[in-house]
Amino acid sequence: MKSTRLMQIALASVFTFFVFGQDLMAQCNSSKTSQKSHQSQQRVHRTSYSSTKSYRSTSTQHKRDLVQLAANERQLSTLVAAVKAAGLVETLQGKGPFTIFAPTNTAFAALPEGTVETLLKPENKDQLIKILTYHVVPGRVEANDLSNGKITSVQGSKINVDLSSGAVKINDALVTDANNRAINGVVHIIDRVILPPGM
Repeated sequence: MKSTRLMQIALASVFTFFVFGQDLMAQCNSSKTSQKSHQSQQRVHRTSYSSTKSYRSTSTQHKRDLVQLAANERQLSTLVAAVKAAGLVETLQGKGPFTIFAPTNTAFAALPEGTVETLLKPENKDQLIKILTYHVVPGRVEANDLSNGKITSVQGSKINVDLSSGAVKINDALVTDANNRAINGVVHIIDRVILPPGM
């Protein structure tokens, strides 16, 4: 009788342990699944947020200086050539920060025939520097920082900013790609070359 009773107790203990263990494992698995689901939701949220950015801003771009950023844009190759001819590479690779309103190759091509070739000649370096520095503003000025009015360029003359149409206009040029961020400033791509007063 004693041995039978002991066997019944042992079997009951094993059954209780088995049921309790299964329940505990189920709870653990449920907790892990919930945690994975929460982490997945966080990843989706971050991805969705970054994909809705209206400007391009990547860690790679942040590691580049302004000249390197421009050199990586095919549509800015004429500007980069002009910056080199003007001897401004070292300045625009410096600490800054600077904001560049960068004309595209198409913008330079729209100038009167022969203008770019003439400006790139060594004897016209001073004139080229004036034009290029008119496209540069001290400080890091992003699109949201701009307001209607005038800002002073590195060249010294004023640039007119017009937001009244819902777009960003710099003099008579339209900003087509804003807030390209570099480690020492920001580049706004524009569709025309702007000229300082008197040129």
